[in-house]
Amino acid sequence: MGFLLRWLMAFLLLAATFNPTRWNYVRWTQENFNDQLPMAMLFGLLLLVGYIIYLRATVRSIGTFGMGLILAIVAALLWVLYDIGWLNLENRSFNLWLGIVALSLVLGIGLSWSHVRRMLSGQSDMDDVDE
Repeated sequence: MGFLLRWLMAFLLLAATFNPTRWNYVRWTQENFNDQLPMAMLFGLLLLVGYIIYLRATVRSIGTFGMGLILAIVAALLWVLYDIGWLNLENRSFNLWLGIVALSLVLGIGLSWSHVRRMLSGQSDMDDVDE
């Protein structure tokens, strides 16, 4: 349940920033920047805080190589699904949603990796005390 919640929050963060519908921060800011500048800045800073939390935890737990590896695994899975005919990539909106899901999986796994490693190995990760 913990991973599902972390993945869902990463998905919501990415989808709130940009998605193929008109209900996202990028589109809203483009339409309302002049009229709602303080609100656009507030929402942008809140999204930035979410990204900092997720990216910092992900880079610390799996590193940039791990992020690339997870993206490669997701891409290979999508390639297999496309190759056997279960996935059609002609719909641009669907492709954007697939990208959001793929990136949210990377962030969700990155935020959950310490918990997974502790379950598998019995060892806990510790942050550096000198920071």
